[in-house]
Amino acid sequence: MEYLKAFLVGGILCAVGQIFIDRTKLTPARILVGFVVGGVILSALGIYEPLADFAGAGATVPLSGFGHLLAKGVRAAVNEKGLLGIFTGGITAASGGITAAIVFAFIAALFFKPKDK
Repeated sequence: MEYLKAFLVGGILCAVGQIFIDRTKLTPARILVGFVVGGVILSALGIYEPLADFAGAGATVPLSGFGHLLAKGVRAAVNEKGLLGIFTGGITAASGGITAAIVFAFIAALFFKPKDK
């Protein structure tokens, strides 16, 4: 049942992104930033945490989940370190994922050569 919930919620988030691509003149970059900001806002309002608990990876893997992770990290760092946590909490919380992205991108760059269009 967990797989079904993750598939449905993740699919709905992806479908929303596809609708934005098809029906608006927003660039993909702006849509992606909108998803991250939306995740932060929904997390601040207390809406995203129950969604993440319900859907698991279906809610935490998309970019809105990255926004939720940043907001959660900032909240924890502010509680622990005070005002300085605003600047350090998000990056600290997301450091594992950011590091993995850099390492895997470097490994991919070693094996593949880009081609001109």
